[in-house]
Amino acid sequence: MAHVEFEEEEFQTQFNGQTLRRILGQTRPHWKWVAGFLAAIAVVSFLDAYLTFLHKRLVDEGIMAHNPAALQSIVTQYGLLILVQAAAVFVMIYLTGILGERVRYDLRQKMFNHLQDLSLSYYSRTPVGWIMSRVTSDSDRVAELVTWGLLDSTWAALNIVSAAYFMLRINWQLALIVLAILPVLIWVAIQFRKRILAQFRNVRRLNSRVTGAYNENITGVRVVKALGREDANAAEFGGLTSEMYRSAYRAAWLSALFLPAVQIISAFALGGIAWYGGLQADLGLITVGGIQAFVSYVTFMLWPIQDMARVFSEMQHAIASGERMFSLIDAVPEVVDRPGAADPGTLAGDIEFENVDFYYEADKPVLRDFSLRVRAGEAIALVGPTGGGKSTIANLVCRFYEPSRGAIRIGGQDYTRLTLQAIQSRIGVVLQTPHLFSGAVRENIRYGRLDADDDEVEAAARLAGAHDFITTLPKGYDENVGEGGNLLSTGQKQLISLARAVLAKPDIFIMDEATSSVDTLTEALIQKGMEQLLSGRTSFVIAHRLSTIRRADRILVIEGGRIAEAGTHTELLRRRGHYYRLYTRQFRHQLEQAYDLNRMTGVAPA
Repeated sequence: MAHVEFEEEEFQTQFNGQTLRRILGQTRPHWKWVAGFLAAIAVVSFLDAYLTFLHKRLVDEGIMAHNPAALQSIVTQYGLLILVQAAAVFVMIYLTGILGERVRYDLRQKMFNHLQDLSLSYYSRTPVGWIMSRVTSDSDRVAELVTWGLLDSTWAALNIVSAAYFMLRINWQLALIVLAILPVLIWVAIQFRKRILAQFRNVRRLNSRVTGAYNENITGVRVVKALGREDANAAEFGGLTSEMYRSAYRAAWLSALFLPAVQIISAFALGGIAWYGGLQADLGLITVGGIQAFVSYVTFMLWPIQDMARVFSEMQHAIASGERMFSLIDAVPEVVDRPGAADPGTLAGDIEFENVDFYYEADKPVLRDFSLRVRAGEAIALVGPTGGGKSTIANLVCRFYEPSRGAIRIGGQDYTRLTLQAIQSRIGVVLQTPHLFSGAVRENIRYGRLDADDDEVEAAARLAGAHDFITTLPKGYDENVGEGGNLLSTGQKQLISLARAVLAKPDIFIMDEATSSVDTLTEALIQKGMEQLLSGRTSFVIAHRLSTIRRADRILVIEGGRIAEAGTHTELLRRRGHYYRLYTRQFRHQLEQAYDLNRMTGVAPA
């Protein structure tokens, strides 16, 4: 399966509660809801213990004492408390559900907002599947921990405390036998917790890789089928899922082993109670109802500890999810506004690269000592071999990245002194691979300027050459483009993408192989519109077709991160250098096609 290997950060440090505290801290904005459901848990837990104590009184003071009046009074009290407990259970479950939804909403909103701030470099090295796993499944698990996990843990703790209190009231010697077992159970729980946590961390790491493989296989299904990679992909995916299964199996085995271990220890406790309780009863130090209540309290207290096998599994899973979720939230954008950054109101002015070096990876320079001055309103075409640095120049202009060394100035001012919003909101970018959002054609074009009215949207579409095909759609501008624009052809998506950029009225315009997916006829029809769009605007055109290049004021041949040659189309052809070789090898056939097309359509040749 052809995919980029992404190694997640490993979280090998011993669990010290920091992640858990941070997870629980997500409830801080909703402390009233937390206080409400904790109070409801306390009421339910106390009533559970008190009802067992009432059962003791029912046996001793009513049945064994043959006292009908006491029996009736205790039964009435028992019935009323059951009603109170039922109401408290309702409140507890209702508030827990509401709290869970609020925490889940907050987490997803926080991650979504943070993703808007992260630099393009983060998305370049982080698979979509990994991000989606953090936003969806991991946020769900964390929300479950701070609600139902917190409920179960609190309930268990209060059950132990309330049971211990009433046992001490009934017979403190017998209670001490039970309480002596608790440290052993806690120690066993801690040991299992460490091992379960390690396995679930590995499961989460592998789950991200599986999710990423799913995403790449689905989005690249055409390539998979075209190359006949189905069997190979299935084999590689099988290896991933098998590895994940083995880790999940070990985690499940440890979780399953925990419960029998607790049950064996509990059996020793019950045996001690049966033996010592019998001696106490012979001496008249404990009643029949007291022995019954004591056994009930032991079960009542030990059951939460036994259930901690499940609680620990969920807790460790959620902590592992929380670690990775917080790694996303804590990711620091590489490109941020500097202190005192300002909005100049316009990007009109010369653009200057001064001795710029740039690296995507250390020791692998893409641009080296790159210098360039682009006059305001000048159209620059960038040509050259793949990997030469053409798209990197455009990315640096947009400030998706910043120079590793050197400076970039706009209007004579270092652009790091400008806000990102000031720069990126005034640059129109049309990419080789267009992306549309689910919704209507109209809304996708309006994405370029949200306050534009319908007339402006239509005018932009006409200028970009998209209006004619849009009007042929069943619903015209209201036609749904589908997820990612999958209901439209690549060329149609590109035209809408162009219209979106036109509508934004940018100061600087960048076309990165933008017409590569548009057929030759469509390209010929939109040339006049593009001339109007580029007129008076500084523009960078990463060239694919000759007709676009020849309209540039200056053509730069970029090779190995440097300007190998610069000049107009005619000047460069006369030199018979780098550009001439590119032209004769790559563009001559396109020129011939364009010439034939111009003769057919009557459009003036470029």
